[in-house]
Amino acid sequence: MTRTTETQIIVYVGTYTRKGSQGIYVFRFDPVTGSLSPVGSAPADNPSFLAIHPNKQVLYAVNEVGEFGGAATGAVSAFAIDWGSGALTLLNQQPSHGQAPAHIAVDRAGAYVYVANYSSGTAAVFPIQVDGSLGTASDVVQHVGSGPDPRRQREPHAHSINLDFGDRRAYVADLGTDKVMIYDVASEPGKLRTNIPASAQVDGGSGPRHLAFHPSGRYAYLINEMGNTITAFAYNPVDGGLSALQTVPTLPADFDGRSTTADIHVAPSGAFLYGSNRGHDSIVVYRIDNETGGLSYVQHASTEGRTPRNFAIDPTGTYLLAANQDSDSLVVFRIDPDTGMLSATGTQVMVSMPVCVSFVVR
Repeated sequence: MTRTTETQIIVYVGTYTRKGSQGIYVFRFDPVTGSLSPVGSAPADNPSFLAIHPNKQVLYAVNEVGEFGGAATGAVSAFAIDWGSGALTLLNQQPSHGQAPAHIAVDRAGAYVYVANYSSGTAAVFPIQVDGSLGTASDVVQHVGSGPDPRRQREPHAHSINLDFGDRRAYVADLGTDKVMIYDVASEPGKLRTNIPASAQVDGGSGPRHLAFHPSGRYAYLINEMGNTITAFAYNPVDGGLSALQTVPTLPADFDGRSTTADIHVAPSGAFLYGSNRGHDSIVVYRIDNETGGLSYVQHASTEGRTPRNFAIDPTGTYLLAANQDSDSLVVFRIDPDTGMLSATGTQVMVSMPVCVSFVVR
C-alpha cells in the first residue's frame, strides 16, 4: 500500500445504496478549513456501518442485505486502504450470521472484528487474517427475550457492539430486550462468553441503540432510540459491570413531534457528549462532569438536514460531521472547545443516503 510522509485525513462514508449510491464514498478532509474534497467511491451493497483496523490499512463494513451466499443473512466486507489515494480494494466477504447487520467494531489489537445483527438479535466474531481479510466466524451468540413494546420489541434486536478500552469485554446494546449484554472476550479470544454480570438493564421501552465509553474509562453512555434518552453509567473495570447514574432527555421539553435517537459520541477531551435525534433532526450536546460522570445540558443544534443517522467527531475534537440520511447530505460543524457548542461551518456535500462517517488520520 502506498504511503506518504504528510499527515492526511480521510473520511469514509457508508451509505444505503437503494437510491443510487455506489457504496462507500471517500473524501479528503482539511483540518484548517473543515472542507471536504471528494476522492472517489468503492462499490458495495448497503455498506451501512464502517470500522477501521488500528493499523489504518484496512476498512471493514457491514452489508445490510437480505441474502448472502444463498442464505438469509447479511454480510461483512474487508477492504484494503491505499493511503496514497484513499482508495479501497475489496479483500473478501463473510456472512454476518444474522439479518440486518447494523454495527461493527474492531478490537484495539487488530485481531478480531465484531458484528451486531439487528433483525435476528445475534452477535458474531471474525478473526482477522494477516492480510487484513476476514476469517470464518469464530463465534455467534443468539440473544433471547423481549420488551414491553409489542411492535418493536417482540424479539431481541442487537443494535451495536463496543469493546472496552482493554479489549476485555464486548457490550451489545439490544433494542428489543432493553438490555446491554456484556460478554467476556479476553478469557477465550475469538469467543463471546457470558460475563458476570451478564447485562445492564434500562427502563422498559427505552430501546438501547449505541454505547460510547468515556476516554477516562470510568463511564459509559447509552443512547436509547425509543425512549429518546441517554443513560449515564459508571463502569466497573474489575467485573465490567455498568451501574446507572443518570438518565437525561435527548429532545427539548416542548417538542411534541415524532423522533427517535441514533448515534452517540464523547468528545476526545472527555468534556462533552453528543447524541443525534432523527425527526427533531438535531444534535443534543451535554457537558460531562469528569468527577461524577453526570450530564448537564448545553445545546440542541440543527443538523441542517433530515434524519441524522450517524455523525463523527474528528480526532482533535475540532469538528463534527453529521450524516443526514434522508436529505443526502454531510454537514460540517465546528466545536467550541470551551462550551462544546456546535456551529455550522457552511460546508455541506451531497452523498446519497449517508449512514456512517469514519475519520482516518495518517
